[in-house]
Amino acid sequence: MSLAQLHYTSAADGDGTGEDGPTAARFTVVDASIPASVLTEAGPLLAYEAPHGTPERLTDAALRTLPEALSFSLLSDGSRLLARSVAVRSPRSSALRFHAHAVHLPGGARLPGGTLPLTACRSARWASGTPDRPQPDPVAALPAATGNEAREREALNDFAVSRGPWLAGVLAGLRRLHGPGGPERVVLVERQSADVARWLALAGTALPDGLAERLTFTTYTRRPREAAQQVVGVLPEDAEDLAGSGLSVHVCGGPRPEGPVGDVWAETAARVWRSRAPELFREAAALPGEPFAAGPLAVTALCAGISLGTDERAAAAGWAAERPYALDGKQTRQLIEALTAPGVDDRSGPEFDAAGLLFAALDGRSPVTTTAPLAAMLVTEAVRGGNGSLELPGRTAFSGPEGTAVAEVLGPEILSELGGAGVGLDVARTVQLLRVARLLGVDCAELLPQVVDRLAPTLLTGGGDGTPGWAPALLELMDEQFDVRTALLGALDRIAPESPAGVERLLSRVPLPFTGTQALPHLRMCAGAPEAKAGCGEDRVASFQRILRAGGVSPFAEPLVLRTAAGLVWGEEAPMPAEARLLLEAATSDAHRAAGTWSLLVAAALGAGAGDGEAPELAHDLLRGFPQETGGRVRAALQLLAFARDVRSGAAEPEWAERVRALRAEAEPVEPGVLGQACDAVAGRLLAPERPEAELYTVVHSGDTDLVAAYERAARGEAVRARLAADPGYAADCFTVWTAHPHAGPVWGAAASGLLEEVLRPVVRKLPPDRVAAVEEAVGSSGSSGRAEAFRDWNRRERRTLGRLGRRIAGRVRRG
Repeated sequence: MSLAQLHYTSAADGDGTGEDGPTAARFTVVDASIPASVLTEAGPLLAYEAPHGTPERLTDAALRTLPEALSFSLLSDGSRLLARSVAVRSPRSSALRFHAHAVHLPGGARLPGGTLPLTACRSARWASGTPDRPQPDPVAALPAATGNEAREREALNDFAVSRGPWLAGVLAGLRRLHGPGGPERVVLVERQSADVARWLALAGTALPDGLAERLTFTTYTRRPREAAQQVVGVLPEDAEDLAGSGLSVHVCGGPRPEGPVGDVWAETAARVWRSRAPELFREAAALPGEPFAAGPLAVTALCAGISLGTDERAAAAGWAAERPYALDGKQTRQLIEALTAPGVDDRSGPEFDAAGLLFAALDGRSPVTTTAPLAAMLVTEAVRGGNGSLELPGRTAFSGPEGTAVAEVLGPEILSELGGAGVGLDVARTVQLLRVARLLGVDCAELLPQVVDRLAPTLLTGGGDGTPGWAPALLELMDEQFDVRTALLGALDRIAPESPAGVERLLSRVPLPFTGTQALPHLRMCAGAPEAKAGCGEDRVASFQRILRAGGVSPFAEPLVLRTAAGLVWGEEAPMPAEARLLLEAATSDAHRAAGTWSLLVAAALGAGAGDGEAPELAHDLLRGFPQETGGRVRAALQLLAFARDVRSGAAEPEWAERVRALRAEAEPVEPGVLGQACDAVAGRLLAPERPEAELYTVVHSGDTDLVAAYERAARGEAVRARLAADPGYAADCFTVWTAHPHAGPVWGAAASGLLEEVLRPVVRKLPPDRVAAVEEAVGSSGSSGRAEAFRDWNRRERRTLGRLGRRIAGRVRRG
């Protein structure tokens, strides 16, 4: 195939390349098949600028040192331009100018034989001047074998080694050119354009088939920001202003880059080049995989004995695990030997995970002798490396002498750790050790009770709502080892009464298998709690009873189920007193005593509000049912509640105020609701028509702020106000009480004055005259005529203090 050619050169003899840009140029020879639109694009692509500071006239030796611009460019119509632009000297004036020779490849056309563009640039037929007659295109006769290929390959290997620190970064940049979000172009900063050509030769060997043929480049330009090619070579002086340009700039030969580039394929390819083994790229291309997949190349490198890093080894193991059929027996052995080689201390978690997947893929497919080193490495890492998520081999991997040897080494270490103080604190670690012990046949039966006793509480810890990371391994352990499952479920059942909510949460996150013959009532209750609570809605007592039934055990036979059920329903809160009374009825006091739930019932009584009518009844029952458990302050508080019950029922013994004050002192710090119950009960009775006068007198003169405040609070209630308005006798009685004790002290005085002015006066003011007269008459009939006169005076006058009013009434009573 003959390709269309064109020549592009400086327009006039003597024009040079100065500081203002490239010399004006023109096309001197153009094949007739090349359209004008191609020429329009080709001009800027073929133009040549000599390096900054180049003299206008040069010697032959100096001319040969100038850069050579080998380029391969994509045009807008899909065609391509392969060119060579060089500096030349005018024959007459020795002035510097340039000449570009190019061939045009139509869209979709390839170079003969699939030759790489850079290889075509080595043709001897590239012209440095306009020919006098038509010449064959440069690619029509590509370089023939010269016998120096081995020397050239070695020279390229030498170059790769010399550029070792930059290899991975450059290759990573080239890979990103072919992916989304990649750089606009890769800039290679070298002092010689020939070295840029060597970089392109490295890339042509490493890049996947097809990509190297389409990679556009120029080995030299003064304007990298404006270049149209993907790979651009520049001299160091033209790269100084490229910072922040968005280009992938690599200053080769400058300061060495630090750290990995984060591209496993590029790191692997760089190691292959540094190992002088470019033929491995062709071998890797024969393996299945996507372009730029690191796995095939990493497998090929490891089988060839090239040392790789942990990420590259993980890629190799992962690829082989997905395609175990792709390698023959020899390659499989070589890969496993490389992965398990001794002396490697940088293996990572992902690498071990990939190795575990590889073993699973090869188990049963490859001989045990082949996979034994991999199995040994995995269990060794599980024991010594602490990788709790590692996929472990099957037991068959250790059935031979290889397994015995591993067990002799790791067995003592496993037993030592399982018997240590820290066992069970790390769930994944403990599970892994138990599983490895089974794989290797290590007997740890004596240690199992203490291991599960420490492991069980740890299972309840940890945040998050999803499935814990250790859950799959734990379930596999319980499926593999019946003795561990039995012991662990028993341990969880024992701790459930103390941490029912924690066990319930565990079972909601991890489906533990307890469907066997074990009773496990507490676990069954925790498992059934969500459904029971959802089905019973707001009725917590019904939820409690349903959860009890889920355990399948009577609280008389196993009292602790009471504690578990209560914890599942109420958690850290106390039940309401009405609920607590039903709980008390659900089992005997002995059962509650054994379960420890009596304290929950006491908390329900003591935590109730002053208006909860069930609390005194509950306290009465608790004092009868738990006389030994309720002592000291708690007993006194319960007695206050029971006293309130007795006062309201009329069963209380005399001297109420003294009883309240005595019990209050014993119950300190007394709960507000408890004290409120007792004081409110006394106040309610003292405001009743059939009140004990002696008890009223005692409270009035006691100076007790709690009792007097309760009396005042009750007197201000709507019930008392309504009765004052409806019953003249009751209004008269209250007027008498609230004015009859002017010397009772400031506590009663302040309360009585407030009741007279803020409760009784508003009621009386709203009464019709006949009802006011009835009240006045009732006041007079209950005492002397002076008291009736005092009521009339009080009703007519503005607000006055109880002291003045009381003294006046007292004087009139004496006179009357």
